[in-house]
Amino acid sequence: MAPLLSGLRIIECASFIAAPSCALHLRQLGAEVIRIDPIGGGPDFKRWPVSPGGDSFYWEGLNKGKKSIAIDFSRPEGRQLITDLITAPGADGGILVTNFPKDGFLAHERLQKRRPDLISVRVMGWSDGGSAVDYTVNAAIGIPYMTGGAESGENPVNHVLPAWDLLAGAYAAFTTLAAERDRLRTGRGHEVTVPLSDVALAALANTGQVAEVLTGGDRPRYGNALFGAFGRDFATADGERVMVVAITPKQWTTLLASLDLAAAVKDVEARLGLSFERDEGLRFVHRDALFPLFERAIGALTLAQVRERFDAQGVCWSPYRTLSQALREDPRLSLAGPMFTELEHPSGHRYPAPGAAAAFSGVPREPGVRAPRLGEHTDDVLARVLDLPASRIGQLHDAGLVR
Repeated sequence: MAPLLSGLRIIECASFIAAPSCALHLRQLGAEVIRIDPIGGGPDFKRWPVSPGGDSFYWEGLNKGKKSIAIDFSRPEGRQLITDLITAPGADGGILVTNFPKDGFLAHERLQKRRPDLISVRVMGWSDGGSAVDYTVNAAIGIPYMTGGAESGENPVNHVLPAWDLLAGAYAAFTTLAAERDRLRTGRGHEVTVPLSDVALAALANTGQVAEVLTGGDRPRYGNALFGAFGRDFATADGERVMVVAITPKQWTTLLASLDLAAAVKDVEARLGLSFERDEGLRFVHRDALFPLFERAIGALTLAQVRERFDAQGVCWSPYRTLSQALREDPRLSLAGPMFTELEHPSGHRYPAPGAAAAFSGVPREPGVRAPRLGEHTDDVLARVLDLPASRIGQLHDAGLVR
């Protein structure tokens, strides 16, 4: 946690990854985030991975430090209460992060009648309002036909990382602060829409892949080979596998030096009439001539020997590991670092949880905060944000509108 956004109040009505991660980023930089859930929990309240007791580690992870209020969404009185919280007065309030449909009771036009300077940041699937999640966007935009090797044939290969969800969440956090900055200067509100499909398409265009397709057709599959430069997985003598990358000239020369391959590579260059040192693309084009040299050199060494040679030369590489191995073996990935705080979570499990990934000079990290229990802050939020007296809050509980 870092207190840079202290005082800013975000109301979150969202589920799954993108919108909740947007609000999480803002919370970890100091904003107050009030998450509104249906009584009993939203559609992601039990999402995997889960504890042996069925509590969602996923939900605990995405909602650290937020405040939770549980309201009956199905009744008009409950929806009115949600509207009141979103449009509550105050210069630092009036900011909604959601993935609810544009035309529902959280429609920006409807809420803006109550608060003209409202900022609504809405994560969507498709820009036309159609339903989509990361994996369907990935399928629609062609990534599974770039993933995998020739052995995959005509079958798509899904990627396990929900990249568009995570990228859209970070982009939505950025746009929230951009809209809030504009409101400070002009007093006007905004509806900001962040469709996963647009984030995905922009990302591919920004990395040159749309231009590549328009000028030369779809990219074929290259398996574990790094497209456009030198990189691939190689097996060691003791059956381990390492990922080796050489993009810059220095990375290339240090790799050759570590494996005593400079002379062998010069022979390949002489035969082909070219130089690999200054042109990373040539290393990719002629990978079939280069890979066997590295397969033999690395295959003759144990992982320990590879590590000794590569680290001595500063090679860009990594052994392949499972996540559990990585957490145990690599001090750079230690959960004892300053980003993590060991917490007792609502699931009853105690484990380290991260705060903000960024560090700010001159601003000490604040300890992390666990996720709330569902509805844990209902009474506090109603009293503080809406200035409701205890008697009125009691009536709302008796009526089953809040919990």
